[in-house]
Amino acid sequence: MAKYDFDIGVIGGGAAGLTVTAGAAQLGAKTLLVEKEESLGGDCLHFGCVPSKTLIRSAKVYHLMKRAPDFGLPSVAPGPVDFSKVAKRISSVISVIQKHDSVERFCGLGARVEFGSPRFIDEHSIRLNNKTWSAGSWVIATGSSPAPPPVPGLDQVDYLTNKDLFSLESLPESMVIFGAGPIAVEMAQAFNRLGTKVTVLQRSGQILSKEDKDMADRVMQVMSDEGVTFLLGVTVAGIKDLGREKEVVVQDKGGKYHRVKAEKLLVAMGRAPNTQNLGLEEIDIELSRRGIVVDSRLRTRHHHIYAAGDVNGVFQFTHAAGYEGSIVVSNAVFHLPRKVNYTLIPWCTYSDPELASIGMNEKAAGKAGISYTVWSEDLKDNDRFLAEGGRTGKIKMILDERDHPIGVQILGPHGGELLSEWVAALNGKVKLSVLAGAVHPYPTLSEINKRVVGSFFSPKIFSSTVKKGLKLFFQLKGPACDPNSEIKERAEK
Repeated sequence: MAKYDFDIGVIGGGAAGLTVTAGAAQLGAKTLLVEKEESLGGDCLHFGCVPSKTLIRSAKVYHLMKRAPDFGLPSVAPGPVDFSKVAKRISSVISVIQKHDSVERFCGLGARVEFGSPRFIDEHSIRLNNKTWSAGSWVIATGSSPAPPPVPGLDQVDYLTNKDLFSLESLPESMVIFGAGPIAVEMAQAFNRLGTKVTVLQRSGQILSKEDKDMADRVMQVMSDEGVTFLLGVTVAGIKDLGREKEVVVQDKGGKYHRVKAEKLLVAMGRAPNTQNLGLEEIDIELSRRGIVVDSRLRTRHHHIYAAGDVNGVFQFTHAAGYEGSIVVSNAVFHLPRKVNYTLIPWCTYSDPELASIGMNEKAAGKAGISYTVWSEDLKDNDRFLAEGGRTGKIKMILDERDHPIGVQILGPHGGELLSEWVAALNGKVKLSVLAGAVHPYPTLSEINKRVVGSFFSPKIFSSTVKKGLKLFFQLKGPACDPNSEIKERAEK
């Protein structure tokens, strides 16, 4: 039996890599973790989830200050935003969380951490900092990076990506954002709320193109009302550097040209897997345009080499990367043939209101050829929503032809949190009748979950057939009030 320096080696210190490292080390596997950056945490901690949500919170507080009269409070005129202080707060939040992803913590768990740029020299060995390290199994979890699309003129001007957006020294007066996916939408609203004039450019006819249009349109309407400009169905014809500003020329589907000027350009579309300079071609690892090709157990064609997280191109969610990391631990350490199942991977766009989803929406169900029905409730009928000054919200429950839930979408305040009840229910195969009978505290936003299930059962429970049966067996007398007569009597008085 071959002898190696480590039982398992992990390349990449982001969500997937850290999950594997922590799990393997705590189970007693001699584990090596290699990270090319100066600190652990990956893109999510330093340039993605954490800084973006911190920025969103600052923007929301500033926005609420200006909405004080909506809550019966005196008007407030907050001064202009000093973005350097916002950036300082973002940095401080990152530094606190960084402690959870420290070398000391992982060393305490039993893993060895090395920094540098590794390169495979054979199927079991890497070369790192002029030393060779071998392992029985390897996990490639190197993530992804911004990959701006081939937009005419973009390579001739300076532009922002998530790598440098959160460390700006001052708040831009204006910004053009390329793309209208989750990151673009979140940042468009946040910067607009802080005082930047924002224009969003989108090739398709809706924002958040993977979502159902009715839900995405509600998000866009809120943002439009707040001042964000959307140009949908346009292609970029060219970009010019005018000095202090950049000019973007776009063409709509009717052939008409529009010119937009802005101080900053943010490219929030296109990412590429980090597979360069790893020596993958030398060990015959198969690559596609999306990333490293893996099977349902996240194995490459070399079954002792796995790929998890953004680098395999399946999902670009931190929680999905963590889930994939757990799959790798099961296969590489326990040697249990565990396969991935992405059916119930949830996701959330952290706009205000948030748009959270699990399973299939109408668009996905239709594409899959599944017969479905939709049950929905509007949050305007939720007492807590009204008390907190909510503006728009909706829940949609998608049922298949057997009346089994195959997906839920929630648009509203704390949508991601509200979805958690469905995450548990769908994963636990909880019956709709159980959800209908569950008691929620009042008043809470989560009552909307019970209400949408109730809307499914109401036509069955309160049908004319049921009423006739009850009247027959229990001699029920029927309605005690005629609404039409009551209205007439009140009118006459």
